[in-house]
Amino acid sequence: MAERVLEQCRLFNDGVRTGDWDGYLARFGDNATLSIAGDPASPYVGREAITAAYTAAPPDDTLSVTSVESAGDEDVAKVAWSQGGGGTLRVRWSAGRIAELTAEFDAPA
Repeated sequence: MAERVLEQCRLFNDGVRTGDWDGYLARFGDNATLSIAGDPASPYVGREAITAAYTAAPPDDTLSVTSVESAGDEDVAKVAWSQGGGGTLRVRWSAGRIAELTAEFDAPA
């Protein structure tokens, strides 16, 4: 199960490095929801809204997955950001696509 979230994180990092988000965004379902802690425009509902968000303000920080817990259709990945800090990605899958992704950030120490 962890492979699916690890692949999504790899595609995220590819997007940061290349500016090409197509592979990353393609794995979101048509009606997916993306919630990003601290983002006042969040949640983004639907792949079109998620794509628009990444086009308007693409992330510039890669991540490393430090652990993954999977149960059924849900993965919880702990991550470390290359520019510092950590966080948690909660991903719910449906029919092989992301139905819901929530990104939370650890409080600074």
